[in-house]
Amino acid sequence: MVEYTTGNRDSHLRQMQLDSLLEVTKAINANLPEASLYKIYHFTLLAGLEIKKLALFVNESTWSCKVCFGVDASVGKASLPEALKDIDTIQKVKLSDDFADLSLAIPVKHKDKILAILLLDAKASQEEQDTSFIQTFTNITLVAIENKRLARLNLEQEALKKEIEIAKRVQQNLIPDHLPQTDQLKIFASYYPNKIVGGDYYDYIPLDENRFYVCMADVSGKGIPAALLMSNFQACLRTLVLYTSDLKDIIKRLNEQVFNHTKGEKFITVFLAYIDIREKVIRCVNAGHNPPLLLETDGHQWLDKGTCILGMFEKLPFIEEMKVDIHGKVRLFAYTDGVSEVMNNHGDEFGQEGLFDFISEQKELSDAVHLQLYDRMTAFKEDQEFPDDITYMSCIIDPT
Repeated sequence: MVEYTTGNRDSHLRQMQLDSLLEVTKAINANLPEASLYKIYHFTLLAGLEIKKLALFVNESTWSCKVCFGVDASVGKASLPEALKDIDTIQKVKLSDDFADLSLAIPVKHKDKILAILLLDAKASQEEQDTSFIQTFTNITLVAIENKRLARLNLEQEALKKEIEIAKRVQQNLIPDHLPQTDQLKIFASYYPNKIVGGDYYDYIPLDENRFYVCMADVSGKGIPAALLMSNFQACLRTLVLYTSDLKDIIKRLNEQVFNHTKGEKFITVFLAYIDIREKVIRCVNAGHNPPLLLETDGHQWLDKGTCILGMFEKLPFIEEMKVDIHGKVRLFAYTDGVSEVMNNHGDEFGQEGLFDFISEQKELSDAVHLQLYDRMTAFKEDQEFPDDITYMSCIIDPT
């Protein structure tokens, strides 16, 4: 067994410290992963500096134990005691239960942020644990790990930004670039995207001057997956309507397409209407979507009959088609749940009632009225955020 004099012991300790700093610096420069840095840290303190008991709790939005040895295994799974989370100087502490063997707390800080709390056994002699060096060594290691974490978060944020831009472009390509403005048919549409691109979609598909489809839909989820699913849905819908006017068959095939594409992991709510101005008829199916409002000369109705959300089942359990005869001028207003779910400071929703109150007040529907509706919702929500994308479409049909 090698015995050291006081001078030799100090020299040996300094050499060990230099070697430890060199090793961790090489590891940082080599861009080793966080797990490797923690292993080097663990080995250095346990074998190199002969630390017998240690627990390192790291602050990564939540506190967790990253390195632990010489103490009860439960410490590694435990939460850092609340009293230690804000300490900013090295101090002796008296802890209970599983932490009883750890009586020295060393904070690790960087730019006024506490990165970690290191717990040691204060009973060990000063020669065995140079707390100043341990704090420095821990700081170097933890700052490197924190920088890696921040760099990773930055890359994730940049990737998210790119994903949002791609999703926005996909979504913009789905929006019709022309809506009719004739004596018999006027269509207006508004889309207000939320902070993260959602899956709202509306469409106008003309067959001839008298017959056309309108569609309002909302895909579960956000970002590129939602945008791509909606793009696939639109392509399928626009193909199907060229070959059949059977709404039940169209909805059935759309459901099969969505289910086969997503395997039941994503869903689409859909309102699809076939309108024939010459025959003065509206046929529609509502697949789990917010019911559009139809204002007629002698009253109003919510178009809520149809089937369940598309993509939930491989085979739809039922499909019901609504038929409405057009007597005079009618106004059809379709929207997504971003409208009805607007909430104020008291937790009240704008809802169908708020929507009906506004629409029924209007003599006509137009782009200007659409802006007024947005202003009404903005005033209603008070200090709250809009919960989702907001999309709505007005159809004024006058066959006379």
